[in-house]
Amino acid sequence: MTEIPKHDLIVTIVKKGCCERIVKAAKNAGAEGSTVIPARGSGIHEQKKLMGIPIEPEKEVILTIIQQHKTKDILSAVKKAGRMNQPGTGVAFVVELKEVVGIVHLVKALGLDPDQQEEDEPEHGC
Repeated sequence: MTEIPKHDLIVTIVKKGCCERIVKAAKNAGAEGSTVIPARGSGIHEQKKLMGIPIEPEKEVILTIIQQHKTKDILSAVKKAGRMNQPGTGVAFVVELKEVVGIVHLVKALGLDPDQQEEDEPEHGC
């Protein structure tokens, strides 16, 4: 049985409205796609108050699963697109994934059989 290549997860956290250029750069560098999640939080450069009440700036968390051999190129593209060499622009980090399921299109593109893993019978809907 041929093994599915190892994958990494690039987690990128940026100010709201900045995710589109980062997702585009990641795709141009070889990522298949990303998931964007709205979030709140603040870094040391964003401690603002309104009438004495702390404001938590809106953020976007971008999750991008990629094959490990593409990690360096995609992370570099994310860093450049997010201008992460400047303070207060965001953060990106890589998490090594032990196992990944649900990437059937990638498995097929590698010429592997997506049915080689055990599956439960699909239910109606999700």
